[in-house]
Amino acid sequence: MEKKLRVGILGATGMVGQRFISLLENHPWFEVVTVAASPRSAGKTYEEAVGGRWKMDTPMPEGVKKLIVKNVNEVEEVASTVDFVFSAVDMTKDEIKAIEEAYAKTETPVVSNNSAHRWTKDVPMVVPEINAAHFDLIKTQKERLGTTRGFIAVKPNCSIQSYTPALAAWKEFGPKEVVVTTYQAISGAGKTFKDWPEMIENIIPYIGGEEEKSEKEPLRVLGTLENGEIKLAEEPKITCQCLRVPVLNGHTAAVFINFEKKPTKEQLIEKLESFKGFPQEAELPSAPKQFIQYLSEDDRPQVKADVNYENGMGVSIGRLREDSMYDYKFIGLSHNTVRGAAGGAVLCAEALTAKGYIQAK
Repeated sequence: MEKKLRVGILGATGMVGQRFISLLENHPWFEVVTVAASPRSAGKTYEEAVGGRWKMDTPMPEGVKKLIVKNVNEVEEVASTVDFVFSAVDMTKDEIKAIEEAYAKTETPVVSNNSAHRWTKDVPMVVPEINAAHFDLIKTQKERLGTTRGFIAVKPNCSIQSYTPALAAWKEFGPKEVVVTTYQAISGAGKTFKDWPEMIENIIPYIGGEEEKSEKEPLRVLGTLENGEIKLAEEPKITCQCLRVPVLNGHTAAVFINFEKKPTKEQLIEKLESFKGFPQEAELPSAPKQFIQYLSEDDRPQVKADVNYENGMGVSIGRLREDSMYDYKFIGLSHNTVRGAAGGAVLCAEALTAKGYIQAK
């Protein structure tokens, strides 16, 4: 790419916004030129606005420290400075829907980490290795919005990333029933242990709205694009429980699964290890070379050992074995703020750029 695309981060001061900032440092295609947040942060430098709330392991990139934070509600002003935006705003669902549409209508593509538009009919919700074809929905969306280049695309919930890729890899065997329990890191709530000392040595067996997302969103990702709409996958039927556990980064899933056609363990592992999609074929900058790794050790995957596999963009599967009630059971692990949030959105933006949906204004 001759000249980097100019990127804005909406909700830049929050945890996911910070993850966007850190992931985009030295990105070969994208350059963060604008940061926007709530009116109380507007007018300050990014460094001042974040203050002591920088939550990443790596230092704040020098290139953003002196950027003046813009008011995210001043849509025309922010949009005029960028080619596209990433959205990680902290607002109500209705407010998010409205502001993301407002940006799209300024002919600014919006790649969102938020859940507000995940069930908007003509907004693609994409894990690029699995359903990049769903980006074709953008044509229908532009007709509704009356735009030529503005649109919204979203990535799915962080909790589904540790098991849905396996379901996609095993599609030919017909996954029909899935029982999942997710063990979710506190950064998924935008917290660290310093912010949330109650989580130390604790488990909370409830995360609001998470179980519904974990059961339904995979069916949209695994669905098919027909006549300008996503036809949801009818199977597998998924039931899920979601627990918050005292881990900083990394969502783990314990999964039981039944198939229409029961494969061998060797077949299942081969499908995991060979599974790839558009990001690998197009050699996108953030794409993991191998999307899914299978770990044969009895005590893997582990958060400490495996959460940063492929720079946090890969998925780790282990403990695949036959079960007494289901066909098989396994453990999955993914990085919730990289693959599950900002990194997944960056990969979506790279795919959209490679497919010609995002271009310089």
